[in-house]
Amino acid sequence: MGRTVRDANLETRTARLRLPIRGEPYWRGLEKGFALGYRRRSSGGTWLARRRQADRSYLEGRVGTADDFQDADGLSILDYAQAQRAARAWWRAEQRREEGHETRSGPFTVNDAMADYLTAYERRGGKAVYHARRIAEAHIKPELGCILVAKLTAKKITDWHHEVAEKPPLARSKRGRKPNYRTSDKSADGLRKRRATANRILTVFKAALNQAWKAGHVASDDAWRRVPPFKGVAAARIRYLTTAECVRLVNGCEEGFRDLVRGALLTGCRYSELARMQASDFNSDAGVVTIRESKSGRPRHVVLTEEGQQLFATLTAGKLGSELIFKRPDGGAWGKSHQLRPMLDACARAKIEPAVSFHILRHTHGSALAMRGVPFGVIAEQLGHADTRMTEKHYAHLAPSYVADTIRAHFPKLGIAGDSRVVPLQRG
Repeated sequence: MGRTVRDANLETRTARLRLPIRGEPYWRGLEKGFALGYRRRSSGGTWLARRRQADRSYLEGRVGTADDFQDADGLSILDYAQAQRAARAWWRAEQRREEGHETRSGPFTVNDAMADYLTAYERRGGKAVYHARRIAEAHIKPELGCILVAKLTAKKITDWHHEVAEKPPLARSKRGRKPNYRTSDKSADGLRKRRATANRILTVFKAALNQAWKAGHVASDDAWRRVPPFKGVAAARIRYLTTAECVRLVNGCEEGFRDLVRGALLTGCRYSELARMQASDFNSDAGVVTIRESKSGRPRHVVLTEEGQQLFATLTAGKLGSELIFKRPDGGAWGKSHQLRPMLDACARAKIEPAVSFHILRHTHGSALAMRGVPFGVIAEQLGHADTRMTEKHYAHLAPSYVADTIRAHFPKLGIAGDSRVVPLQRG
């Protein structure tokens, strides 16, 4: 702690009250480039701090109220010595902030941890900020937000994790309204889905707590490190559309939305990638479309078939390079959730039951490639996966394999399948 610098004009309230009232503070240098200030007002004075920055400009900050008319309490009302200590603390905090360190002090709650995590996640270019924010607002902050991070226990987190899995899934509701819940699926698969959702929520929560621990807001990460996720609930069960279903779906789409569905089926791109796609992203010479901003954070080139090249050539004809390729019927851009209602309506017209989400069109593209023996590395590159692990998880069971071919070629025919005159109806 630095020594208290003496100043006869500022040390006592009697001396300060003799100073003329003015807008410019009375400054007392404490160290080179650092000073304590006192601004005199008729209603009482205010303590300020000032430091010179690298560009030789000055940064000022208020550190407290002077004890001109009230006794100092060491918190908001400060005497001269306390004001110097507060100014030095402000100076150290500003130095740490410039160096990129966390400067928060005092009680640190789960709400604080989530706010810091979401800010940092968005700053480093996270591609699921909206999803993470929804998880925080709907599942984490209402139950745990006011609890101090240091007071969290493994039992408290485990109980919350299990409660999340037992609740029925949330339905869409207007902002500020009481949450609505869908009818809970009591089947084993329904339980698996809810537990898988609870695991994803737990992952976001642990990421926020780990960041708080690394920033020094809590002494140990033991409480949440000992909370395991549910096991065996992340089995990939990917639905895809048959060729006949694809045709029916496209025919059932309204104008404007139909082109978006065609683009998804022929490229495997995500909805957000298609919504941002500009005419200049299509390269007719190479037969590719460029995704400049993807979920993985790196651009990629999506290869178009002859049918895909024909579609994109038609959609970009006569457009400026900066124009969007896919537009809503009113000419506006496709935004978040704009695809939900048109997709449900198209599925109803196409008699696709249960209705599929827009993301299933991406899985349809990947499944079609896998079933025709395309190597997983090629599919991963086309879909923008970081490596082949996600690709294999979703599509390995669809790909022709040496094991399947060998079993079908060598297992004897037993003649016990039943009446061979029964012909199955074609799916789709």
